[in-house]
Amino acid sequence: MAAKGKPNKVVLATIAMVHVTVMALTWRDLRSRSAGQVRGPKQLWRVASALNTSGSAAYWLFGRRRRASGP
Repeated sequence: MAAKGKPNKVVLATIAMVHVTVMALTWRDLRSRSAGQVRGPKQLWRVASALNTSGSAAYWLFGRRRRASGP
């Protein structure tokens, strides 16, 4: 059990793994999209997603343009 005020290493490791996974998925999606399918500069979204998980969430919610649905 962690002492009061000290973070649990398992919790921190889990949070770090979630962040890295979400960031990798974000970067993969950015790599597969053209600049016209992304709102704003792709490099900005890469930096935002690397800084924290909310940057990745913002990209998935606001940074992507819908792909044209075709036949």
